[in-house]
Amino acid sequence: MYAFSYHKPATAQEAADLMASADEGAYLAGGMTLVPTLKQRLAAPSDVIDLTGIHGLRGIRTLDGKVKVGATTRHAEVAANEHIPVLADLAGRIGDPHVRNCGTLGGSVANSDPAADYPAAVVALDATVHTNKRAIAGDEFFKGLFETALEDGEIVTAVDFRAPSAAAYAKFPNPASRYAVVGVLVARYGDQVRVGVTGAGPCAFRAANIEAALAADFRPGAVDDVGIDYGDFNADLHASAEYRGHLVRVLAKRAVAQIGSADSG
Repeated sequence: MYAFSYHKPATAQEAADLMASADEGAYLAGGMTLVPTLKQRLAAPSDVIDLTGIHGLRGIRTLDGKVKVGATTRHAEVAANEHIPVLADLAGRIGDPHVRNCGTLGGSVANSDPAADYPAAVVALDATVHTNKRAIAGDEFFKGLFETALEDGEIVTAVDFRAPSAAAYAKFPNPASRYAVVGVLVARYGDQVRVGVTGAGPCAFRAANIEAALAADFRPGAVDDVGIDYGDFNADLHASAEYRGHLVRVLAKRAVAQIGSADSG
């Protein structure tokens, strides 16, 4: 990797000030994306600003039906917390033990990798992304491939997830990386249904047509006739856009079936 200056600030304001004064700064949380990028010399920041020393950015708290997860909370910690079981299940299927014990929720959300798992939860679980400047609705956070609503230098500090009455996450993982070729999270909030999709398009999104079908008839078969527009879906050596469209329907049905099984049990 190229040489850079390393900083470990104690506050979010100090981190933001360091970023503002850097020629080309980069924030470091778990390092699961940044460190490999640096090692391969695909990035050359002048300054790396480590956020893990900032007090208050790590931990999980519950309040009024919501779960607040600090940005530097490790995937393994989320996986061990049962306040929102579907979020714990999702986190427990990220990568491998090394990734789960190093990677952070905030880093994953801020990176907006099209195949990351957490973004499906952000949009499906009616989340709010908190930063050092403001609160951003989960539905408005992801903008495109590795693109979010974050402004230059803005730091994710926590994410609030609204606990659903029932939910399930179905994922078709890459056999090597365990990234989601496609992942679908279905959540019920009374009569409302929210469906978050990751892996299929440039960024996570809600599948409004599937939501409408399930709100009218919450069973796997209700998804059979829903049209899946895969025109803008990702296509690579792992799956074509058309196949990803097929997976969206299949995984949505599996998630609904899982919820039905839990309800009947």
